[in-house]
Amino acid sequence: MTAIGVSALWALVAVLWGAWEGYKWLWETTGWTWPFVVDDTTMPHIHDILNAFGEPITAGGPALIHPLLDAAWFTAKEALAGFVLGAVFGFALAVVLVHSRLLERGLLPYVVASQTVPILAIAPMVVIGLGSKGVEGWKAVSILAAYLTFFPVAINSLRGLKSADPRAFELLDSYAASRWSVLWRLRVPASLPYLFTALKISATASVIGAIIGETPASIQDGLGGAIINFNQYYLSSPPSLWATNLVAAALGISFFLVVVLVEKLVVRRAPEYLA
Repeated sequence: MTAIGVSALWALVAVLWGAWEGYKWLWETTGWTWPFVVDDTTMPHIHDILNAFGEPITAGGPALIHPLLDAAWFTAKEALAGFVLGAVFGFALAVVLVHSRLLERGLLPYVVASQTVPILAIAPMVVIGLGSKGVEGWKAVSILAAYLTFFPVAINSLRGLKSADPRAFELLDSYAASRWSVLWRLRVPASLPYLFTALKISATASVIGAIIGETPASIQDGLGGAIINFNQYYLSSPPSLWATNLVAAALGISFFLVVVLVEKLVVRRAPEYLA
């Protein structure tokens, strides 16, 4: 990251910090109660949240940051497995649909409808159903992460695979190129900008799916378990829950930035290949 980028990042952090503290000060000073009462319980000071990372959970125990990092690593593995599985399935589905108008018309409505069911309703069924088949809890959670990942990848990839210039298709047809050649020499390069746009959306969605899926799976080792745990003690220690939320947000941002980095490496010369 360049010096300008670092400066912009710190400036953004300062603006967000100032907005949080300014909102808290204004609402506490004026006594406004809409949309909610603002106090140290509902909106702890930023410095209290940051200090919570260095405070032990129990007397003589490790600082909060250590179990949170362990939980983030556990959730990251679930989210990564789900992200890869969902991305591969979504792209493969798009490849199948782009080669069959009949399948596209028949399956696409069901693909769209699959995303109208709340993941909170699906999570218990997936975890309990797969658990009865002997599937480990973290694997079921990965499938939930994949469920949130595959849809944007499938839809954007399908559009991207169709986005190449028709004249390029005519040229390859004149050379009697096979469908396989057209796919890898024309369709896939043309779809990369669309694909990475979907992957950036799915990267954060996979983290959300993993965190939500840990609750019905009764997994206590991840961020989902940490959120449930600190939610129970919120009145006595609000900064602990907010600190957990910050770690969860940082994990999602990390996934997003990794995809951005890969995009820069893979698509940096894409305009030369796009028809």
